[in-house]
Amino acid sequence: MKLCFLVEELYRHDGMPLDVVRQLTSWGHQVDVVRPGGSLLRISEEVRAGTHDAWVLKTVSGGPGLTLLEAAAAVGLTTVNDARSIRAVRDKVLTSVIARQHGLPVPVTYSAPRAALFADVPAELFPLVVKPADGSSGRGVRLVSDPGQLTGAERTDEGQLVAQPYVANPGSDLKVYCLAGEFHATVRRSPLHPDASVDERAVPLPAEVAAAAARVGAVFGLDLYGIDVVLGPDGPVIVDINDFPSFRQVPDAAARLAGAVLELARTGGDRQAVPAAPRVPAQPRIAYGVPQPRPLAGTGPEAGRAATVPEGAQI
Repeated sequence: MKLCFLVEELYRHDGMPLDVVRQLTSWGHQVDVVRPGGSLLRISEEVRAGTHDAWVLKTVSGGPGLTLLEAAAAVGLTTVNDARSIRAVRDKVLTSVIARQHGLPVPVTYSAPRAALFADVPAELFPLVVKPADGSSGRGVRLVSDPGQLTGAERTDEGQLVAQPYVANPGSDLKVYCLAGEFHATVRRSPLHPDASVDERAVPLPAEVAAAAARVGAVFGLDLYGIDVVLGPDGPVIVDINDFPSFRQVPDAAARLAGAVLELARTGGDRQAVPAAPRVPAQPRIAYGVPQPRPLAGTGPEAGRAATVPEGAQI
């Protein structure tokens, strides 16, 4: 297959997704890596040419990559994830409305352009978790104990903010990753408790959380995604949804994700109905885990040559 990975500048040296690119290349697939923020693109013609089987985006909020992915989708090309789905989870205001409309366990959400305006939130809902509406990776997330602390929580150039009631936790969140219907859970330190002592590791996935994670994929139309979950007194609460997350601590993450990308490219990105029981492998299965035949070491023209990632390849 021939694939195009759109990699924003923030991730140009990151293991995820470049490890996936290397894995796909080692299996014999052609992968072009395009840096939307650092490449000259003859976009009006090259996207329309449709020479790639699928386009994949590792994006940042507000970056140019999503526009390019939307351009590919607009001319009928396969994208991973669906460009509209990425838009829906990149704006936390929009995310909260869609999630609540579909009955997902997401906290009531307030939105304002400045933290001080959250002083009008009912006092009984404090403490509040305040964060940028377009944030990611825990950036700008803070815990505000009472309305009197809101002035001190003001920061410049953050844009629209959201606030949600804090769900008590022991200093850790449950991070659930989905790879085209296969689910994995890890314990991660909460960005609200950066000094907490947490053994970050893969853990069994509770059935109730697995069902909520599968529901997220169905509601938003996502195939590769992650959710942050806090196990509150009334059950799991989803506090964040991310497209194409780090998949940190997922066993054989690069190979598993590469296999998922190939499967989605092969099926044209058509989503199947989410199964009643999401796949939670006891012994992780790696799709496409058998490499394509290659010359034995020292016997072919490519012997000893490491797979390369074509940084800034122009399409």
